[in-house]
Amino acid sequence: MKPSPFVRLWHSLSVPGLVLGTLFFAMALTPSLIPRTFATQGVLSGSGFAVGYGIGAFLSWLRRYMELPELRGRAASVCTALVIAGCIAVALVFLGRTADWQNSIRELMELPPLTTGHPFLVSAIAIVTFLFLLMLARLFQLIFRFVSARVERVVPRRVSNVISMAFAALLVWSLGNNVLLRGVLNGLDRSFEQLDAFIEPTIPPPSSPLRTGSAESLLRWDALGRTGRNYIGSGPRAADISALAGGDAQDPIRVYVGLRAAETPRERAQIALAEMKRVGAFDRSVLVVITPTGAGSVDSAAIDSLEYLLHGDVASIAMQYSYLHSPLSLLIQPEYGLDSARALFAAVYEHWRTLPRDSRPLLYLQGLSLGAMNSERSAALFEMIGDPINGALWSGPPFESQVWRRITDDRNAGSASWLPVFRDGSFVRFMNQKGAAPGTGRDWGPIRIVYLQYASDPITFFDYHDLYRRPAWMDAPRGPDVSPELRWYPVITMLQLALDMALTPTTPVGFGHLYAPAHYLDAWIALIGDRGWSPDGIDRLKKHLAVATPSHR
Repeated sequence: MKPSPFVRLWHSLSVPGLVLGTLFFAMALTPSLIPRTFATQGVLSGSGFAVGYGIGAFLSWLRRYMELPELRGRAASVCTALVIAGCIAVALVFLGRTADWQNSIRELMELPPLTTGHPFLVSAIAIVTFLFLLMLARLFQLIFRFVSARVERVVPRRVSNVISMAFAALLVWSLGNNVLLRGVLNGLDRSFEQLDAFIEPTIPPPSSPLRTGSAESLLRWDALGRTGRNYIGSGPRAADISALAGGDAQDPIRVYVGLRAAETPRERAQIALAEMKRVGAFDRSVLVVITPTGAGSVDSAAIDSLEYLLHGDVASIAMQYSYLHSPLSLLIQPEYGLDSARALFAAVYEHWRTLPRDSRPLLYLQGLSLGAMNSERSAALFEMIGDPINGALWSGPPFESQVWRRITDDRNAGSASWLPVFRDGSFVRFMNQKGAAPGTGRDWGPIRIVYLQYASDPITFFDYHDLYRRPAWMDAPRGPDVSPELRWYPVITMLQLALDMALTPTTPVGFGHLYAPAHYLDAWIALIGDRGWSPDGIDRLKKHLAVATPSHR
């Protein structure tokens, strides 16, 4: 009787692949930066098993290709049975520790502990994930054999194998990255654009002429988009600030230019500048140029805290450049975000530098995540040496941020990579939940830059080199929100951190990639001082912001 497809599949599996796959499966169960559910753990472990299996299968093929001896007959069967039993034992031991490992992170993030790691559900999801990835690998193998059978008719077999392998890899990569992925992302971008235009405004247009979208504004309220309306319609007013701080306060000025305002970044930047002049943004004591996230969102925690700190004497400007969230925007149009950030900064800076130095506002840049990366790239130092801006506050800079990377790599010897000290601290300082890095100097130079980052933020600390190299942020002492049970494993650690990037919205505020208003407030105070707030007043403000400021999820 002909064996079933499952029996044929079982006999076709590679024993070395099963061994390495089990080891990778087990290592994927260990903790990383972000807590995981049983579903995400199952997908990760199944992916890890598939990667390990692929490496083991390749090594098995290489042994056969080199015609090295192998076990046969009964010896091979006994060895295979022992290996499978060992794999099952290893998997069971590691599955039994899953809950404890996840709780080592959850405890640091003040989350309720897990009572079980759901080992059966994790295993079931991992098996399904592995089989799916295995079928994709078998599909690649079919493409290779199909091409090789035809190329071999005109060239030698080994040459045919090389050509067929390259063709199959190129075909799969092109379909997956350039055709399917890019097509999906472009489709999502168009869908989000239509959705953004379709959604009816739930926030009424502002009555104050100082707000974008009012009757006196150069921009229509319905053209700001959902994220723009949320930004303009939120935040404290003068009465809110006075009630908390006491004394007089002003209504903060917020300007936002949506993606539909004009065709090009330069045109939108000129509209933004005109709107800023109309509302008197350059008459305030502080002016902040914000580069939003990919979808155009502005981090409320960053701006609300500053508006309270300055008693409303602040103006901020943001300009949308995409409808996609940061990870998707980074894939499909990273250069577009840069073009937009450059255009806005250039327009604002060129006007700002024409104003009298003794009466113009302090000029700062601000951005979160992809916004932080594009913001730091928007202002070239050589362009403003003669008349520099006052500084920047960048939170959660992505691992691709070149300026952040260079400063971190050149940090002072002995300082932690997750909270570095750079030279005397007069130019740039790093802060987290606990404040500035120990050893940071007190005196600032002409430009003040603060990076606010959490050690548990995978968007900041992911690195492709984690594939084969242990990252420096794992060295002791570790960040206050990093599990002591976290270990580095080749390949697996990179997979874990890649998944962590997708899981960042699941953490509590104050961990991962969700930055807390209180920590922003400390960062702004480091940049511009306490502006007359007493220590008790600052504590009271932090408690208020923790309740009143929405998360930027």
